[in-house]
Amino acid sequence: MNDGKPTGSKARWWSRPTQRGGGSAAEETYDLAPPVGAEPAPDAEPYPLAEGAPVGDESAYRLAPPAPAGQTGAAEPDDAPEAPSEIPAEPVDAAAQPAVPADGSTPVAEVAEATEVPSPVRPLHAPDPYGTPPYGGPGPWAPAPPVQRPTPPGAPVVPPQAAYPAPPEAPAPVPQASPSSQWVQYDPWGAGGQPLSSAGAPQKAKSRRGALVLGAVVLALVAGGIGGGVGAYIERNGGVTHVNLPQAGKGPVGRAPDSVAGIAASALPSVVTLHVSGDSESGTGTGFVLDTAGHILTNNHVVQPAGSSGDISVTFSGGETARATVVGRDSGYDLAVVRVTGVSGLKPLPLGNSDNVQVGDPVVAIGAPFDLSNTVTSGIISAKERPITAGGEKGDGSDVSYVDALQTDAPINPGNSGGPLLDSRAHVVGINSAIRAAGNSDSGGQGGSIGLGFAIPINQGKRVAEELINTGKATHPVIGVTLDMKYTGDGARVGAKAADGKPSVTPDGPGAAAGIKPEDVITKVDGQRVHGAEELIVKIRAHRPGDRLELTLKRGGQEQRLTLTLGSATS
Repeated sequence: MNDGKPTGSKARWWSRPTQRGGGSAAEETYDLAPPVGAEPAPDAEPYPLAEGAPVGDESAYRLAPPAPAGQTGAAEPDDAPEAPSEIPAEPVDAAAQPAVPADGSTPVAEVAEATEVPSPVRPLHAPDPYGTPPYGGPGPWAPAPPVQRPTPPGAPVVPPQAAYPAPPEAPAPVPQASPSSQWVQYDPWGAGGQPLSSAGAPQKAKSRRGALVLGAVVLALVAGGIGGGVGAYIERNGGVTHVNLPQAGKGPVGRAPDSVAGIAASALPSVVTLHVSGDSESGTGTGFVLDTAGHILTNNHVVQPAGSSGDISVTFSGGETARATVVGRDSGYDLAVVRVTGVSGLKPLPLGNSDNVQVGDPVVAIGAPFDLSNTVTSGIISAKERPITAGGEKGDGSDVSYVDALQTDAPINPGNSGGPLLDSRAHVVGINSAIRAAGNSDSGGQGGSIGLGFAIPINQGKRVAEELINTGKATHPVIGVTLDMKYTGDGARVGAKAADGKPSVTPDGPGAAAGIKPEDVITKVDGQRVHGAEELIVKIRAHRPGDRLELTLKRGGQEQRLTLTLGSATS
C-alpha cells in the first residue's frame, strides 16, 4: 500500500541550491523548475512551507498552483520558509479520477497528451565562464513535477510520471533512507547526498575528525617536548649557539715581596685567631707567632675574659687549632703572651724596628675583624707617637693602658686587636690595639673603622714580651712623682700631695734625685711638648727603665731643665 504516492524510486528534484545568510546545508532552499511548456522564471522563489507546519510532516509541503496564461509562475515572498532537499508529490485522489480500461490500454485522449514532447528544460543558471565545478557547465537536472490540473468527470486517470519522458541522464539511485534519518546533507562537489548519522553529522566525517584531533594532540605533545628541550638548553647554555667569551690565560702566581699580596702571603702562616671564653664573657682577637717554642703575642684585653680558668683556642691560617695557656700579661702596656704546645712547623714572624717608621710608609694589617679570620687590609702610617689611653673599666686606673702609638689608616675593627702591623718587608712594626670609632660613646657598642687605628710600637712590644716570657711580669719605667690629673693648664703639673697624704715626690726616687719639686709643671720630654699628665706618662712608658731623659719644667714662672734616670716598677 503506497497511500497514493508514486511507486518505485522516490521522486527527486535536482536544482541549484540557494543559500541564505551563509547558512549550513540544512538551511539550503531549492528552486523548483516551472511546469512543462512554460518558460522558467529566473527570479522565481521556492514554494513556501505551510505556516506552522512541523519539520518532517509531508503534508506541510505543497506544490504551487498552476500559473495563469502568460505567466510562468507565481511570485513568492523573499522570506518564504526554506524547502527541504526532497519534496513529496501531492497525494492523488483515486476516487476523483476516471477509470482505466480493463485491458490496461491507455485512453486515446491520454495517449495524445502523452505523445506531446515537452521542449527541453533549460538549466536554472548560466554557465560559469571560469569553469569552476560544479557550476562550470550544465549538470544533471530533472524536470519539475507535473502540474496537477482538475480532471473532468469521466476522464481517464493518468499517472503523473507517465506524462514526462525520463531525464537524459538519470542520477544514480540513492538508497532509501530510514525514517529516522531521511534527511540528506547537500554536497555540491559530490555525486549525491550523504545520509546523516543520528547526531546529524556524517559518519565518515566524524571518523576523519577524530583522526585529525588525535593527530593534533600528538603534534602538540611532540612540539611541546621539543620546545621544552630547546628552552632548557637555552637556559643552561645562554642561547642556541655556543658562546665563548675571551679570557686571559694563566699568569704567574708569584707577587713582588713588597706588594700587599707578597706581604700577606709571607705573613699569613704566622698569624692566628684567638677565641676566648670565660665565666661571664667571651671574645675574639688576633695574635702572631714569636718563636718555634709556641709563644704568641697579643693584647691583654683579648685574653682578659678567660681570667684564671677560662678557655683559649688558637686557630692557624691553615685551619689547624690548638689550646693555649697564658704565660703573662700586663694591663699597663695592654700586652699578653700565650703559648701553644704540641704544634710543629711554626713559622715565627720577623720583628722590625718601629723607630725607623716614617709617616706615609705603607703598612699592612692582618687580623680577624668581627671573627673574619685572615683578613688583610692596607694603608699608611698616618702619625707617630700618638699618646692614647685605653681601658679604665675598673675605675681605679689600674687597668688603664698608656700607649705612645703609631697611627694608621689601614682599616682596623674589633677582632683585629693583637694582630701585626707590617711594613713593606713583611716585618712587624706594631701591634694593632685600638681604634677611634664614631658613635662609640653614644651607642655604647662597638663601632667600625673610620680610618683611625692605633698600634703599639713593636720596640715596646718586644721588650714587654721578653719580660713576660722570661719572668711572667713586665716592668714599667717611673720618675717617682704623683701628677695632678685634674690640672687643665698646658703641661703636666706635679701634685701638692699624693692621694694617700704622702708627699707627691717620692723621697730618694728618680724625680727627687733630679730636683723635681711639688707643683712644678713639666712641659717637655727630650725636647717634645707635653700638654697633659696622661701624655707625660705615655712618653715615659715608651722608654725602658734606666733610660736617661731631659725634662723641661716651669717653677715660679721660670723655665728649668733637668736630667732624670728612669726607675723601675713591677705591675
